[in-house]
This record gives sequence, C-alpha cells and structure tokens, in this order.
Amino acid sequence: MRATITLLPGDGIGPEIMAEAEALLDVLARQHGHTFEFHRRLIGGAAIDALGQPLPSGTLAACRQSDAILLGAVGGPKWDDPDASIRPEQGLLQLRQGLGLYANLRPVKPHPSLHDASPVRAERLHDVDLVVVRELTGGLYFGRKLEFRDTAEDVCRYTRVEIERVVRRAAYLARTRRGRLTLVDKANVLATSRLWRSVTRELVKREFPDITLETLLVDAAAMHLISRPAHFDVIVTENLFGDILTDEASMLTGSLGLLPSASLGDDGPGLYEPIHGSAPDLAGHDRANPFAMCLSVAMMLEQSLGLVEEARRVDAAVRECIDNGETTFDLGGPLGTRAAAAAVRKRLAGSMADGALEGPVHHPDRAPLAAARVS
Repeated sequence: MRATITLLPGDGIGPEIMAEAEALLDVLARQHGHTFEFHRRLIGGAAIDALGQPLPSGTLAACRQSDAILLGAVGGPKWDDPDASIRPEQGLLQLRQGLGLYANLRPVKPHPSLHDASPVRAERLHDVDLVVVRELTGGLYFGRKLEFRDTAEDVCRYTRVEIERVVRRAAYLARTRRGRLTLVDKANVLATSRLWRSVTRELVKREFPDITLETLLVDAAAMHLISRPAHFDVIVTENLFGDILTDEASMLTGSLGLLPSASLGDDGPGLYEPIHGSAPDLAGHDRANPFAMCLSVAMMLEQSLGLVEEARRVDAAVRECIDNGETTFDLGGPLGTRAAAAAVRKRLAGSMADGALEGPVHHPDRAPLAAARVS
C-alpha cells in the first residue's frame, strides 16, 4: 500500500524516538512492499523558536492531507513559563481540536517479565489488560478561561453530542473485548458529570444492551486502579480525569516508556504518540525508551492504515526484546535508545544482514528537521 505519514518530532526526546520510528517503518515497507511517504513538520517549542507559534498553519495543513500522524513530544524547560502567552502544549491542543480528535485511546497491559518493575505488587498485575478512552477536545482544557491577579476561572462545559460520540466509541471497543465499560465521573459534585452519567446510561441501554456498564467516582477509580486493576476492561471518562488516570495507570506497566496512544476522530487521520512526554533530562543522551514509540507505530498501522499483520509483528518484536532483557535503563536493561530500537528491527528482520537495520535510515532527499519547509 501507499500512505502519507506526517512526522512531528517536536521537542526533547521527540526527534530521537521519531528517527527510530521512521527506521522501523522503512523496514516494514521493504518487507511488505509498502510505500510510506514521510513529511516532517514543526510543532511545540521547536515551532515557537522557528516561527513564533506552536502549531504553524503548514503543520496543520500537512496533517489534514496525510493518512496518519506520528508525534514525538512537545514542551521542555526552555518554554516552561506558565505565564507565557504562547506555550508548546498549545500546539498539541490546537492540533487535536483542528483535526477533531475527540477520543484518546491508551491501552495498558503489563508485561509479565516486568511485573517487578512496577510499584504495584506483582500479584495484582496478573490479567491486567485495560484501555482508557479519554475525551480529548472538551471540558476544562477548552472551556472559557479568565485570569486576574487574585482570581481565576476555568469553565468545564460538555454537550450531549460530545459525550455520546466518545462513549459510543468506547462501547464499541468494549464489545470487541470483554464487554465491560466503566464510566468515571464525579457525579456527586459536578453538573457536567451528572450529564455524562445520564447520557452514558441512556446510550448504552439503547445501543449496547450486550455490554455491562458500571459507574465509578473518580476518586474511587483512582484507588481501584491500584488495588484491583484487573477488574477494568474499558474505562471512559472526561478530559481532565482521563489525563490524570492514564498517567496513574502507566505505573502498572513499570515505565512510562512502554505506553502508546491513539487520538482519533470520525474523519481524517489519527494521531499516534507515546504518552511519556518530552523527558528533557534524557534528551541527547541516548537513554530514552523507544518502545512506546514503536508500539504507537503499531497502533497507527492497525487503526489508520489497516495493516493488522504488520502491527502484530511490531508488538511481538517489542515483547521478545523485553523477554530477552534487550531493554533500556528505565527497565533495568543495558541498551540505549538506538540499540533498543535496533533490537526491535532485528527481530522483525530475523537477522542483521541488512545493514540498514543497524540504525535510522537516512534519506538524502529529505531535508533535516531544522530546515523543514513549513508554510
């Protein structure tokens, strides 16, 4: 197949892990006869430095014209001023809103070989396999904001349509898994949560009578994610709660460096990124874990490109690396970013006979990121 993929390396460790993602896709293209056309664009702090805005119009246009989007990370100490009018994170929020990416899917499935790496007791991690579906374009993050010297205000607003579309996606997902959907809210306090609860119950009863729905207050859900994580199948929740709970759930796996994500809408390309952020303390030191980016590539292959076999091969290659201790320092392994990513490619190839598998593939016809044309 032929596909156009927009690459948004971003900041911090983003460019390093993006180079490995591109190399991985090149290997898969050669093995399966695909043609992947890559377009690099600026976002976040790198875009602010170059063009004065976190999401240049050319970046958004390129994303709209692509089949899928890979994102590294945005942000870092250089731009870490909460009082600044322009911040890297605004680029990501604008991208989600501009593409209508209202559903963020974050799978969490601890690897048996890494149970001891989690702060949660190993016996609680058996059979944990859950997905958090986070609403991504509404709530406090996008509501009206007022800031004065002695007071500030953030408005949380949701509509029935916004709730229905993300709950429907989560319910379809639950139907393909174990048939359990958990709505997380704060209905005992928040009016928006009461709307979430009533709309969710109506929709599930009407359209998904075959799945089991439960509701949990967000504070109880945070507790149960640690005390009985295997209970959960699919969790659906609003923007702020989802942001917090997915970072908590990541600790079940033992490392943020293992978790991919997909941001999806009803039309247009999906956005795929690891959840670990820009990790500026690791940038440039060959210490970042590339596995979350590799698994984000796998999600992209399956969800946006329909390449299920290729996605499963990438998943299997990462699992084999973990089983054999071919991991980065955060997982107790001896490898750096490049070596760990090369180990994944080696398992895909079956051997290292192809010299291109030793490191990122370099294309002389592709301009380096610093010189990428952004309109």
